[in-house]
Amino acid sequence: MTPKIHSFFDEATNTITYVVQEPEGRACAIVDSVLDFDYASGRTDTRSADAVVEFIRDAGLEVAWILETHVHADHLSAAPYLQERLGGKIGIGEKITVVQNTFGKIFNEGTRFQRDGSQFDQLFTEGDSFHIGQLRGDVLHTPGHTPACLTYVIGDAAFVGDTLFMPDFGTARCDFPGGSAETMWDSIQKILALPDETRIFVCHDYKAEGRDQYAWETTVGDQKRLNKHIGAGKSKEDFIRMRTERDAELAMPKLIIPSLQVNMRAGQMPEPEDNGVSYLKVPVNGL
Repeated sequence: MTPKIHSFFDEATNTITYVVQEPEGRACAIVDSVLDFDYASGRTDTRSADAVVEFIRDAGLEVAWILETHVHADHLSAAPYLQERLGGKIGIGEKITVVQNTFGKIFNEGTRFQRDGSQFDQLFTEGDSFHIGQLRGDVLHTPGHTPACLTYVIGDAAFVGDTLFMPDFGTARCDFPGGSAETMWDSIQKILALPDETRIFVCHDYKAEGRDQYAWETTVGDQKRLNKHIGAGKSKEDFIRMRTERDAELAMPKLIIPSLQVNMRAGQMPEPEDNGVSYLKVPVNGL
């Protein structure tokens, strides 16, 4: 089946949120939502999420799923805000528990922070399937960028999160805790084993050098032929070497500190302290 896909681009974080709709019907899923966040003031805003809410309500759609491809390090998730207004189950990969254990230690979270993934409604594993009305989705576990990364194959479309970017930009970094360039290579091969005509939708775009417009849709065939990091017969050894050297030069994402603390909680803020205010920690020299 060919789902209807509606895209919402957030230029502040270069993130694309998708509404994936069954071709004949009203059921839909939301993939990789954005909660706006101003780091300087510590204030959140729901402009990006409200645009999705307005679209879904105007179109008369019913939300079955709110899906996360992974625990994002560059934007905050609006999943609980969207669930409160639109319904649906929040899903992520079962290896979220690995991420929660890793960053629970880095942020010195206490015992009240559950590390079992229970903040999410559904923990997916390799080979799982789900439905958006009459539209079937299948789950690929595609770690490397993070241990919990998933690719959702929904009809003829694959939502790859940060594993792949547009062919002229390449692939995601693998130097976060739990990341691995070798594992990333193996995960990419799973995606490239899909039919060449499979549409690929990426989570971010940064306008590669020489390109004037943002873009976020490509195909498996184009990735095989044109991806600057893994296409046209490049070897696993060359990829690992390139990715390792490149990652060593990259700065941390500007929202990594708040994003990880919120997203490992399924988009919820840390529990308020005795004054009723939630606080986000900055681990000095911790990342």
